[in-house]
Amino acid sequence: MPFFTQLAHHFLPEVILAIGVLALILVGAWRGDRSYGLVSELAVGLLGVALLIVLSTHPEASVFDDAYIDDGFSRFVKGLTLAASLFTILLSTDFLRRAGLDKFEYPILILLATLGMLLLISADNLIALYLGLELMSLALYVIAAFARDDGRASEAGLKYFVLGALSSGMMLYGSSLLYGFAGTISFTGIAAAISGSAPIGVIFGLVFVLAGLAFKMSAAPFHMWTPDVYEGAPTPVTAFFASSAKMAAVAITVRITLTAFPGITGQWRQIIIFLAIVSTLLGSFAAIGQTNIKRLMAYSSIGHMGFVLIGLSAGTEAGVKGIAIYLAMYSVMTLGAFAAILTMRVEGKPVENISDLAGLSRRNGATAFFLAMLMFSLAGVPPLGGFFAKYYVLLPAVQAGLYPLAVIGVLASAVAAYYYLRIVKVMYFDEPAPAFDASPATVRGVLALSTIFLLFFWIYPAPLMDAASAAAKSLF
Repeated sequence: MPFFTQLAHHFLPEVILAIGVLALILVGAWRGDRSYGLVSELAVGLLGVALLIVLSTHPEASVFDDAYIDDGFSRFVKGLTLAASLFTILLSTDFLRRAGLDKFEYPILILLATLGMLLLISADNLIALYLGLELMSLALYVIAAFARDDGRASEAGLKYFVLGALSSGMMLYGSSLLYGFAGTISFTGIAAAISGSAPIGVIFGLVFVLAGLAFKMSAAPFHMWTPDVYEGAPTPVTAFFASSAKMAAVAITVRITLTAFPGITGQWRQIIIFLAIVSTLLGSFAAIGQTNIKRLMAYSSIGHMGFVLIGLSAGTEAGVKGIAIYLAMYSVMTLGAFAAILTMRVEGKPVENISDLAGLSRRNGATAFFLAMLMFSLAGVPPLGGFFAKYYVLLPAVQAGLYPLAVIGVLASAVAAYYYLRIVKVMYFDEPAPAFDASPATVRGVLALSTIFLLFFWIYPAPLMDAASAAAKSLF
C-alpha cells in the first residue's frame, strides 16, 4: 500500500493531531496570552474531527512495515481516549481561568499527550511502543506540574517525572531482552519465535516490560506516584490522568500479552494475576482512611485497574470484551466524578475534603443525586453501569477456572463499597457544610450526562456490547 494511502486510511487521526499541534503553537505564539480560549476551542474541534474519523468504518490493516496496526480494538480504545481528552479540555476552562492558569500551552499539551496515546494504542512493535509511550509521558510530566507556582503541583510533577523515567528505563531494558532473545521487534515475530518454551531471558524481559506498563496504568505495587500526583496536580489534569492515560496503558498491555506472547500464556498470566490481586486489595483497603477526595479517587483508580487485569488474566476473547466494556464505563464514571469534584468550590477557592460535601443534598439536591449515583456505580451496585463492567470482567475469570481470583475481586468490591457509600452518607445525613459556589454549565452538563448514561445503560446496551465484541474479535 503506498505511503500516502496508508496515511489517509489508517493514520489520519494522528496526522490531524500532529499538524494541529504545530498550527496551534503558531496561533498561541502570535496571539500571546489572549489565545487560550481560541486554542482550546480549536483543540476541541481537532479532537472531535479525529474522533469522527476513528469511529468511521474502514478495513483493518497493519501498516508501516508492521509498526502500526489499525484494527477494531485500537479504534475502540482510541474513541474512548479522544472522547476523554475532549471532555477534559471542556472541564478545564473555568477551573484554569479562576486559577490564573489559562495558558495556551495547556490544550496543546493535552493534544500532544493524546497523540502519544493514539500511537501507543496502535503500536505493533517494540520501537513504536516506546515512541508512543515517551511522547505521551513527556507531555504528562509537564502538565502534572502545570501550576508551577503551586508547591504541591511542582512536587507532583517531579515525582511523576522521576518515577516515570525509572519505569521507562525498566521497560526499555525489558524490550532489549525480548529483542535479543527473539531476534525481532515485531509482536507477531516475537510470538512466532517463542511459540514453544520461552528462554529465561524472554521471561525476564516480559517482567520488565509489564512492570513499566503497570506503572503507567498505576497498578500496584507500581502505584506509588498515584496518590500524590492525583492530589497535587490541578483537578482537570487529575481527571486526564485517571481517564485517557489509563486507556492507552491498558490497551497496549492487552495487545502485547495476547499478540506477542500467546504461546506462553501460563507465564504472563502469573504476573497479571499478581498485579490484579495486589491492585484490587490495595485499592479497596488503602482508600478507607482517606479524607481528601482526590486521594480517595487515586486509590479507587488503582482498584479499578485491578479489575481490568482480572479480565486480562482470563486470556480469552470474552476477557478482552469485558475489558473494553470496563474501560468505557470507567472513563464515564471517572469524568463524572471529577466533574463533581470541580463543583466543590467555596468563596472562589476549590475544596477537596470529603467533609466539605456534608449536607450537600440539602444545599444542591441535583449535584448530590448525581454524585451519589456515580459512587453507587463505582461500587458496582446494580443496575448501574459499574455493575455490568465488573460482571463482564469477573465472568471470563470464572469461565477460565480462576475462581480464587474472582472471589478476591468480589470481596475487594464489597470492601470498596464502604468508602463509596461513606460519601453518600456524608452528603445526605451529616450537618451541612458551607454552600458551594455556582458551577459552570459545562461541568454540570458533564456530571449530568455521565450519570444519565450509567443509570440507563441497561435499557439499551447493544451498541456498546457490539462494539466491545468487535474490538475483542480483532485480537483473536
